[in-house]
Amino acid sequence: MKIRKKSYGDCNMVGKNIEALRKEKGIKQKDFISKMQTMGIDINPTSYSKLEGQIRLATDKEIYAIAKILNVSIDKLFDL
Repeated sequence: MKIRKKSYGDCNMVGKNIEALRKEKGIKQKDFISKMQTMGIDINPTSYSKLEGQIRLATDKEIYAIAKILNVSIDKLFDL
């Protein structure tokens, strides 16, 4: 598992939690991106990495899809 090279940004509140939940469930980033794409979310690996790193905003559609893929409530993504 790769270690994050840059510290987290402050562009969204959910990225760090999404990363933790994804890793907890043993889902590789590339597989997670594929699942998002099958749900109609047009996202590439760089953009997704920036979302997890809190370097870019997360759209409502992305947050909805991510919660569905992780099988958690949207509120869980915002838990601090």
